[in-house]
Amino acid sequence: MTTSITEIETHGVERIPDEDRTARPLDLFRLAFGGANTFATCVLGAFPILFGLSFRQGLAATLLGLVAGALLLAPMALFGPANGTNNAVSSSAHLGVHGRVVGSFLSLLTAIAFFSISVWSSGDALVGGAHRLVDVPESGLTYGLAYALFAVLVLVVCVYGFRFMLLVNKIAVLAASSLFVLGAFAFAGDFDPGYAGTFASTGDPLFWPSFIGAALIVLSNPVSFGAFLGDWSRYIPAGAPRRRVMGAAFLAQIATLLPFLFGLATASIIASKAAKYVDPAAPNYVGGLLAISPGWYFLPLCLIALIGGLSTGTTALYGTGLDFSSVFTRFSRVQATFFIGVLSIAFIFVGRFALNLAQSISTFATLIITCTAPWMIVMALGYVTRRGWYDAEALQVFNRRQRGGRYWFTHGWNWRGMSTWSVSAVVALLFTNLPGQFVGPLGGLAKGADVSLPVGLVLATVLYLTLLALFPEPRAVYGPDGPRFVRASDSPVPPITGGGGETVTEPAVAH
Repeated sequence: MTTSITEIETHGVERIPDEDRTARPLDLFRLAFGGANTFATCVLGAFPILFGLSFRQGLAATLLGLVAGALLLAPMALFGPANGTNNAVSSSAHLGVHGRVVGSFLSLLTAIAFFSISVWSSGDALVGGAHRLVDVPESGLTYGLAYALFAVLVLVVCVYGFRFMLLVNKIAVLAASSLFVLGAFAFAGDFDPGYAGTFASTGDPLFWPSFIGAALIVLSNPVSFGAFLGDWSRYIPAGAPRRRVMGAAFLAQIATLLPFLFGLATASIIASKAAKYVDPAAPNYVGGLLAISPGWYFLPLCLIALIGGLSTGTTALYGTGLDFSSVFTRFSRVQATFFIGVLSIAFIFVGRFALNLAQSISTFATLIITCTAPWMIVMALGYVTRRGWYDAEALQVFNRRQRGGRYWFTHGWNWRGMSTWSVSAVVALLFTNLPGQFVGPLGGLAKGADVSLPVGLVLATVLYLTLLALFPEPRAVYGPDGPRFVRASDSPVPPITGGGGETVTEPAVAH
């Protein structure tokens, strides 16, 4: 059965029927790339310059962070085709039937934060460009109208669902990419690849903390998609080659080098010609970009703001509604999307006009990503040790308000995965170093560098594999081919018991 793009999607987090799973890895590429091919990514691309790096040093930090982040993210695309559901539900296999709520709330919080950042940055660029182009006043009213325009458009697209969102992103990928390429001509005359930055040499004691910090900010962008990839890849057939699915996710992030380079190059121009806009104490990348842009490029900037804000907002809010409906099952996907969308819109207006939370939300998003990275490690290593084998019925036990199954573990919690995630996330937060925003008790141990993310990743890897080796999981969770690299125990697995007391003794499985 083929769903029309104008037909409202009714699927929630239950397994997508095989006949409806007609998406291709290319569609995953379009959605993942479209969601990051925006002004929000350009702002992240400007950070190496804000940190004082030269253009070439900033380029090296960007490439390092982007490739590392893409490699970390790619395996998260495999759960959707394998299980036909989102990644939070798939995490039941590794954190337990109840432990899967960790993934749901991580994606919920991440989506709201990045949706807000996207709407704010795109709305500011749209109003600023319109002011320079046709003298639209830069007032609270015009900013409010711009935010409302983005928010309502995003909500409509998300309510219609996956097919409509895919259409929007097909257009957005081509349009935004073309406009960014056009920017190369707009700024070619002012761009100097020899921009030297503020460090006299790499021997400066602040150089390496700045370089590492810039690379980690870039790396955080791919990591932010970790909980969401299953929202889109669940429509890819289970038989799709794994290397193509992973390749689509990897290449989508590598393609974001386009907006990252746009942000890096234009930030270096701003630093040379309008330095007040890159003051680390009060950076204003969008304002600086408008200050250095030729008049004919104001309209393309407005279009990038409109297209990019719509694209990023839809990929974030769609996942939010889907996850909310999976935790609070009385809500359908449409009801949950609308409910969370309205709350997010209210949050955007209160934060922008009443509380001035822009910096706080950026910090909030960074902290969420620090907590998400260990969760991704548990998922990826779990996939490897399980040989990609999952029990589709057992994954749905939480959503159906049932008990038992292969992933029941200890009263619905897999303490191995939960302990790995919680300990690694807490330790990573202790090492967080965001000067002026949030500095953990151990944040100063790396001479000013924020090493929270690599600490969390390494600790999660070592801790999870150690726990699997010392406390083997039941043999039943590994399927017919048994575990890979770890041992299994002969612990019994309780049958799935439904709300009415019925027992499922032979659950269906999905390979």
